[in-house]
Amino acid sequence: MPSERTEVQVRPGVEGDLDALTDIYNHYVRETPITFDTVIFTPEERRPWLLSHPEDGPHRLMVAVTRDSQRILGYATSSAFRPKPAYGTSVEVAIYLAPDAGGRGVGTLLYKSLFEALADEDLHRVYAGIAQPNEASARLHERFGFRHVGTYREVGRKFGRYWDVAWYEKEL
Repeated sequence: MPSERTEVQVRPGVEGDLDALTDIYNHYVRETPITFDTVIFTPEERRPWLLSHPEDGPHRLMVAVTRDSQRILGYATSSAFRPKPAYGTSVEVAIYLAPDAGGRGVGTLLYKSLFEALADEDLHRVYAGIAQPNEASARLHERFGFRHVGTYREVGRKFGRYWDVAWYEKEL
């Protein structure tokens, strides 16, 4: 019997994924401090985000789907780290999984595919901000060679409390 891991494929995100990707992200907006967005999005409001991640270049969107039903299990992105031109060789990465998709290796598959896609791009550093606490995310990033470089203390307020964000860095 094939493992859960072999039943998942990763591909670039496309416009037809927008509704499912918005649903996944909105779960984190409503239920967790993992994103500091506080108001859910409509798919139309998320369209510019999706379109800012083409199939080539340094800003990518990779989507994990089940091989049989093509149900979206999660996604990983690389996005601009900061808007000023000198930051152009740095990206910030993020992963969001469907609530029932954790612990199955989906995040690992997504990052593996994302970093393979970015290997030939003119990139020097990758950054990830992880709202604390989030041991699973810290472990995932460390497995991919990220190292903790600092923590912003109480940098965001959500659900009536302040949250720290640990920053991780990886050389490409």
